[in-house]
Amino acid sequence: MNFDFKKSLGQNFLRDNNIIKKISDTIDSNKDDLIIEIGPGAGALTKELVKKESDIICFEIDERLKSVLSEIKSDKLSIVFKDFLKINISDYINKEYKRIFFVGNLPYYITTAIINKIVFESNPYEIIIMIQKEVAERFMAKPNSKEYGSLSVFLQYNFDIEKISLVSKNCFIPVPKVDSMVIKLKNNKKTGIKNEEKFYKLVKDAFKQKRKNLRNNLKNYNLDNIEKILNSFNKDLTYRAEEITLDEFMEISNHID
Repeated sequence: MNFDFKKSLGQNFLRDNNIIKKISDTIDSNKDDLIIEIGPGAGALTKELVKKESDIICFEIDERLKSVLSEIKSDKLSIVFKDFLKINISDYINKEYKRIFFVGNLPYYITTAIINKIVFESNPYEIIIMIQKEVAERFMAKPNSKEYGSLSVFLQYNFDIEKISLVSKNCFIPVPKVDSMVIKLKNNKKTGIKNEEKFYKLVKDAFKQKRKNLRNNLKNYNLDNIEKILNSFNKDLTYRAEEITLDEFMEISNHID
């Protein structure tokens, strides 16, 4: 492809048709649903998505791709040349849909920002994304692993996360330095939290300095209350955040002042 790829936009276009087909097949949408594609690039995945019955909205930041993407003809397809992080999602959804699917090949440096935007500005049914392999592993990480962090807890509170496929760096043009992974985040927010804002803050504070234990990271909280909850799980304040499960964080959150 004769194209001046911009490193600043994290442009690495997928060129493996098997992976493209696998991503498309993962989306079980129908005519009552909406697919929102973030960063279609040259439209390799978009060409598969328009074969479905669903409406599709693509957000592309790079206007140099207008001529390429305009070649994809479909009455169901709308292409918006704007920065997804700067738009209001609801402004572009002009009717009621049964389910909304988000899909995209996300650059590392904006992966978390995009997911946060989707979570807090919409009600996604599923998010199917291709991201750097090590980032995907952090998303799915379990307690007592070095990859487990506040992002793991946040995402697993909101979603069931499933690995779809590993993707070699050689499947892209230009070839990036690392391999990628396609994962599916299915909306399944856990119930029982009294105050989400308090829960998110607790988790963030607990992981503030990963090498320090909970007594140090949560010293501004009522430690007596937290210790009681931890004791009920046979743990105490000498534990680190990476040793605390999602359910335990939820329980602590519900009992802090």
